[in-house]
Amino acid sequence: MSNSTEEQHTVDASLFHHTPYYCEENVYLLCKNLSCKGIANTEGSDLFVVFISNEKKQIPLWYQKTSKRADGIVLWDYHVICVKIGHGGGPPQVWDLDSSLPFPSPLASYVSESIRPSFQLFSDYNRLFRVVHGPMFLRCFASDRRHMKDSDGNWIHEPPPHEPIVAEDGTVHNLNDYINISAADATSDISSVKDAIFTQEHGVVIKENQLEELFSVISLEQPHPF
Repeated sequence: MSNSTEEQHTVDASLFHHTPYYCEENVYLLCKNLSCKGIANTEGSDLFVVFISNEKKQIPLWYQKTSKRADGIVLWDYHVICVKIGHGGGPPQVWDLDSSLPFPSPLASYVSESIRPSFQLFSDYNRLFRVVHGPMFLRCFASDRRHMKDSDGNWIHEPPPHEPIVAEDGTVHNLNDYINISAADATSDISSVKDAIFTQEHGVVIKENQLEELFSVISLEQPHPF
C-alpha cells in the first residue's frame, strides 16, 4: 500500500456539517466545503457523489457510526458518500461522514472495510452505485425533505437547520431520481461511461465490483469542463 502524504492525511469530520439520516444533504454541503477550503478543486470538479442502494432499498455497510454492533454494520435503505479523485498519483479518497473509518479513507480501504465485496450476500442485498460528477450534483440536486415525513406530515427524523436545497433550475425535489437504482441500469462496460459521467445529470450506475475500476480510469484523466 502506498505511503503517500495524501493517503495518510486525515481531517476532523466534526468540522463538517452532519445531520443524522440526511446523508444526501450532508454530502451536498461537504462538496461545497471541500471546494471552499481548497481541499477540492474550484466548483468540485475532482469530486464525485456516490449514491448506494438497490431495488429492495436494503444495503449493508460496515463501520457505520450509528451501528450498535462491534463490526459497525448497518442496513441502510440508501447511503451517499463523496469520492475525491487523486492528483499527482494519489489514490481516490472516500469522504463518508457516517463512517468510523479514517476521514477520508483511500477508496481501496473503504471498499475492503465498509463494502466488503468478498462477503457473500443474498442477492437482495447486492449494492448498486450511482456515481454523479460533483459540479453536476451541486447544480441539479434538490430536496424538500418530503421523504422524511410520515402520512400525518410529522418529521420521522428532525431536518437540518439550513433551508431545503433547491436546484439551479428551480426544482424543489428530485431525490428519488438519484436513490432509485436498478440493476437493469448498471453498465457492463466501464469504458462506455467514463466520459458520460461528466455530462449525465443523474450520473452512471455501476455494480460494486466496478467501483474501483471506474475511479482508476477517471483518476487518470484531467477533470472535464462542466
